[in-house]
Amino acid sequence: MAVKKGDFIKLNYTGSADGIIFDTTSEAVAKENGTHADGKKYEPIVICIGAGQVIPGLDEALEGNEIGKEYTIDIPEDKAYGPRDNSLYKSVSTKEFKEKPTVGTRVSADGRTGVVVNIVGKRAVIDFNHMLAGKALNYKYTIESVVEDKVEQAKAVFKLFMAKDFEMELNNGTLTIVLPPGITYDQRWMMGKGMATFQIFDTIDGIEEIVMKETFKKPAKDAETAPVEEA
Repeated sequence: MAVKKGDFIKLNYTGSADGIIFDTTSEAVAKENGTHADGKKYEPIVICIGAGQVIPGLDEALEGNEIGKEYTIDIPEDKAYGPRDNSLYKSVSTKEFKEKPTVGTRVSADGRTGVVVNIVGKRAVIDFNHMLAGKALNYKYTIESVVEDKVEQAKAVFKLFMAKDFEMELNNGTLTIVLPPGITYDQRWMMGKGMATFQIFDTIDGIEEIVMKETFKKPAKDAETAPVEEA
């Protein structure tokens, strides 16, 4: 069975640049290559083909592929993370950081994350290019299955933007998303919920409304700290 644009699929992959693996959904591959991260959950990702949820070169290659067949593709830089942009090198005062930066350290500045590439006096030169910008990439991948369930599709979209699992249910065209306590103060949530919502409406038929449900419960009184009644 060949997959098509608009299909949600479960995708296993291993990506490498210059022969060095930078990402994989396989725990065995990660352990074998010394890139295993404790606490990381290794599993296929669920994406919608043609929705721009992966880099362009990979997204374009998926259409027409067969389920269960392993593919290998080389992706040029212009279909991956693009060429390096010299305008993304910025000089920032070292006073902006809580700890003194060193060359090679990943830091956040001006709302972005980059790598310190040089220290000149009291200023740090930061490269805000994507770490894979300017590189041709290689992917080995297998499409494991097509995901038909609309709730699972919606969960996958939110996980791509939030890196979290959300409880959801769909009734009569209304998708209800149960929000965990405190998430409305999460910067990633504030930036990503709009994009995730747009993608759900754009890629999943039958969802006409999205309700985000946040519940607060009154905390139970601590019996030990409750006032003692006088006799």
